[in-house]
Parts: sequence; C-alpha cells; structure tokens
Amino acid sequence: MTADDMTVPAAELIVLGHYDQPPGYATRRASGAPSWLLMWTQAGEGLVEQGGAALRAGPGSLVVLASGEPHHYRVAPGARRWRFWWVHFQPRPSWTGWLAPHALAPGCHLVADVPEAVRDRIDAAFRRALHDARWLPPASYAPAPAAPQEGPRSPYDPKDPAPTLTDAPTAAGETALREAMGGGTRPAEARGAVERVSAAPAPEGAPEESGGTAAGAPGGSGGTAAGAPGGSGGTAAAGWAGETAAGEVAVVAGVGAARELVMGAVEEVLVVATASVRAGEEGGDGRVRRALALIAAEPGAPHTVGSLARAVALSPSRFAHLFAEETGRSPMRAVREARLRHAAMLLEATDLDVGRVAAASGFVSPFHFSRAFRREHGVPPRAYRARVRG
Repeated sequence: MTADDMTVPAAELIVLGHYDQPPGYATRRASGAPSWLLMWTQAGEGLVEQGGAALRAGPGSLVVLASGEPHHYRVAPGARRWRFWWVHFQPRPSWTGWLAPHALAPGCHLVADVPEAVRDRIDAAFRRALHDARWLPPASYAPAPAAPQEGPRSPYDPKDPAPTLTDAPTAAGETALREAMGGGTRPAEARGAVERVSAAPAPEGAPEESGGTAAGAPGGSGGTAAGAPGGSGGTAAAGWAGETAAGEVAVVAGVGAARELVMGAVEEVLVVATASVRAGEEGGDGRVRRALALIAAEPGAPHTVGSLARAVALSPSRFAHLFAEETGRSPMRAVREARLRHAAMLLEATDLDVGRVAAASGFVSPFHFSRAFRREHGVPPRAYRARVRG
C-alpha cells in the first residue's frame, strides 16, 4: 500500500499515533508537510528519505523531518515490519538547537542508537502523550448519579476521569478524525477530536506482540481514518486491546492544557534522546563521564569514592586511579568543587540562610562550609552574596 501526496495535518494541529506496518507500506509527499514529523522506531526498520539523505531507522532511532521538504518513508527492503510512534507538530525554538548536531541533510535529522536504558522512558512519554491528547481538568461539580443503562456505556460518561473513544459509534468517530485532519472543518471546530483507527490482520509470520497492522497508518489504504499521515479514508472501527495498540491516533487543536501536555511529552522525548546520544559521543572514559554526571546532578548527595565506584561497576581503587588519570583530580575533590559551585548558585539565586545553603550543598556544618567557601572564593558566603547582588 502506497500513498502519494495524501492529506496531511494542518499546521495548527498536533497529530500523533502508533503504527505497526507490514512490507509494502510507503508514504511520499512531493511537497513535504506543513508541520514537522517525528518518528520513533520500536521494532523492525523503516527507510526514510528527505533533503537528499537516505537513512534506515531501526529500533532506538529517532527521525525528525522539518516541514516543507519533500520526503518519502516506507518499510525498509527486507524488513518484516515497521513498528513506530509518530507525531506531527510545530517545534519550540529551543528544539532545533538540540537537533542540529544530528542533521544529515536540510531538515532531515537522525538520532541513532538511543541507549537501551532510556528507551522505556521514551515509550512511556509517547503513551502519556496519547492519553493526554484528550485530557480535561476535573469537573468542579458532582454529577448526578447516572441511571442504569443497557448496552455500551457512553465514552463521555462523567464518572470516567480518562474517557476514551474505544466504545464510540464508528461513524461519529470517523467523522471527527476526518474533520480534524482537514476534511472540511476548521481546527477550532475539531478541538480535541480523537479516534482509534482499526487494525488490519497482522502480516503472516509477524510476532503476536505486534498488535496487528494499522490500516490507518500513514499512507495506508483500506480502513484508514482519512487524513492520518498519508491515509486515504475508509472506515474507522473500535475495539483495541492493550495500552498502545498499533493504529491509535490522536488529534489536538487549539492552545489548551491538552496541547501543552502533549508538547511537554514530545519535548521530553527530544531531550532524553539527544542528551543520551551526546553523552555517548563525548571523549574520555565513559565511566568517568558517568561519575561526573552523577556528581553534577546531585552535588549534595552523600557521595564517596566507594559509592561512585559502585555506580560505574569499578573497585574503589581502580575508580580513583582512573578518575585522577582522566580529570587530574581526585573524586572527592571533584565532589567538593561541585558542592561549592552549587552553594554559590544558591547564594546568588535564593535568600536561604547560610546554614540551609550548607545543608543543601552537602556540607556537614555551616562552619565547615564557610571555611571551604572562603578558601575557594576569597570571601565568606554572606559577603559573596552581597557582592554578587551589588
């Protein structure tokens, strides 16, 4: 199934989904899209082309395509599937700086080989985004008890704090998604529309855990929700099993709380992925870098040579030797310097008294802290605060 220049989300919308596609799936947009597109691969492999670059996206790969650039993506030749999350969005200004080191061509970014240790967190951020796309603040009133009813409960039952459209009438849900994705309704009129798109049978031989193939995947045909990235229309149906069944789609319009929550989840994905990969590309011994990161993240913690060595799977003696060789100082000297930097920032930015600054920075007593601070900065803590504040 192939889609060429199919309907794409309006630039004002955030649209996200989770798909599991078989061989033959492909989407081509000769003019690109008005929004950016992010794809996070969980299993299988995709082949993505944009701006003259061609890349293979395997498990742990984050691909981000800028708007306005022609692109073509599909299940990679030889791959049995491509299971991935995707989001259409408009980036916040700071995001382009995080992605810049990963640019392969104009508007084409690949954050490759994201460490296994953070992949579950990224998956969880996408699941949260899918849920938060339909988030509403709690009602300020107590709804009247609902009368007993036969048949499926309405998906908008006020007793349910996190309603879904799983049991919604098929026609209504299909219409909502089609309109939200550009089928004739303005974004403001489609605010908060959400649909779950039906799954076609999984390709023969696909692992059972795939959750099926999304007929409404970008570029899918037959059974798609119109306007999903590359989708061609069709019938949407409900009946998902599992928290992230392949084919789930959510649409967010407007500037409400749901939009900010989803944008926060996308930001988390970008920060975690890019920061994790950058850390792995830095020079020097990775175990020393890890120890320095632990110290910087929590300078006030009760770090010792032994605790830091355990954190990087080394003996204390081997760790101390390696740390000094790499940094030119002992581990505890590095801890002391980090604590003094942290204390200086607290003195500059807060009105905490010296005793609380000392405790928050990991010093055993205000006296010990004041003596160490004066040796480092030439003045006691109170004088330092007065000086930096003018």
